[in-house]
Amino acid sequence: MDCRLGCGACCIAPSISSLNKAANVRCKYLNQDNLCSIFDKPERPKVCSDFKADKDTCGTSNEQAMANLIYLEAVT
Repeated sequence: MDCRLGCGACCIAPSISSLNKAANVRCKYLNQDNLCSIFDKPERPKVCSDFKADKDTCGTSNEQAMANLIYLEAVT
C-alpha cells in the first residue's frame, strides 16, 4: 500500500521516543500540509523510515488511520 500523502497520522498518533514526541502530538517536522519536512534527510529517525503503510494500520481513510494508530499506541 502506498502512503496517503497529507494523512500525517503516523506523525501524530504514536509516540516517537527518539524525538521526545508524545502520543497524539504533532511531530515538529510535520508541515502544514501534513508532510514530513525531513523525509529524505539523514536526521529522520529510523523508526519513521521503517514504518510502512499497510491496510491494517492505515485503513481506508486518514480518520481510520488516526483511530487505528491511537488504538495501537494505547495497547502497546
